[in-house]
Amino acid sequence: MSEAYMTYKNRPVVRSGKTIYYGSMAEPFVVMMNVNGEEKQGDVSTATSIKCYLMKTDKSLNPMEAIVKTAERSSLLDALELAAVWLK
Repeated sequence: MSEAYMTYKNRPVVRSGKTIYYGSMAEPFVVMMNVNGEEKQGDVSTATSIKCYLMKTDKSLNPMEAIVKTAERSSLLDALELAAVWLK
C-alpha cells in the first residue's frame, strides 16, 4: 500500500515536529529543514527562521559528514524554493 505525501514541485514533503524533509531518500540528496523561529498570527504559527541542510542520503555516512550545504531562510516558501533548486 503506498502512502500519499504532500508534495512540492513533484517531491515529497514530510514533517516531524519542527523538522521538515524535502525530497526522496531514494535519490542521492535530500533537504532537511529545521524551524528555528516562529511567529503567532492569530491562531496560526508562521515560520520566521528556517535552517536548511542539503544532505547525502548515503546511510553509511554519519549525519555531520552527509551535510553538503547549509543556508537560512525567513519563510517556508523561501526554504522550499531553495531546496527545489538544490535538488534540481
